[in-house]
Amino acid sequence: MTAMAGAAVIVPACRPQAARAQQAALPVVGYLHSGSPDPYQRFVAAFRKGLSETGYVEGQNVAIDYRWAEGHFEHLPTLADALVRKPVAVLVAQGGITTALAATGATKTIPHHRGAA
Repeated sequence: MTAMAGAAVIVPACRPQAARAQQAALPVVGYLHSGSPDPYQRFVAAFRKGLSETGYVEGQNVAIDYRWAEGHFEHLPTLADALVRKPVAVLVAQGGITTALAATGATKTIPHHRGAA
């Protein structure tokens, strides 16, 4: 998966074997952002479009769990940890270096890729 709609860190998360066995469950993309949803709707739309161009359609074959810090940067590590514990198949972090650091800090064993627009 590639980064879309601005700089992003994409962290593939390890899923437990039991979770993979549940074929009915959709894979979950964790979406972490430092801001509030309203001003970034065009970026979210571009992200969804990019996913759909690679065959992933929200609600059909992938779920997206959005977590917004709403400018409270101190909440980013907690939000990232919650997504990793969910677990998510992929973690996308947007909204600056603080968001990227929170995402990579949520796990020390998952490789990451930082994309640029």
